[in-house]
Amino acid sequence: MTLKEQINADFMTAFKSKNAIAKGILSVVKGEIQTVEKNINTDNLSDAEVTKILTKTVKSLKETITLSNDEKSKVELSVIEVYLPKQMSKEEVTAKVSELVNSGITQIGAIMKEFASLPADKKMVSESIKELIN
Repeated sequence: MTLKEQINADFMTAFKSKNAIAKGILSVVKGEIQTVEKNINTDNLSDAEVTKILTKTVKSLKETITLSNDEKSKVELSVIEVYLPKQMSKEEVTAKVSELVNSGITQIGAIMKEFASLPADKKMVSESIKELIN
């Protein structure tokens, strides 16, 4: 089952169980997926493209939580995070950055490129790079 199919199935489950918060946030995600599909003239986004949409949604929810400490946003965040791969810990990121620096890669852009396909918070990666290079 693709990520998109899983989101659609979970939306229907939330709808049937009258879980308004889950239904609402999954509806937003489904809308984003449909918008992207319409813009690029396709019916099936890859899991990587759906993950980008989910990551964008998570970032937005985290900003909302930071600004207003909204309980509803915290619940929505927990609903969305289920679909994302487990993020790398600070220690794992630091170890990977150290490994790259020790192998001779010292440019920030080159190190960030190595993390492009890994499930890591890019801000945390950037901070680790700055700590280890300076």
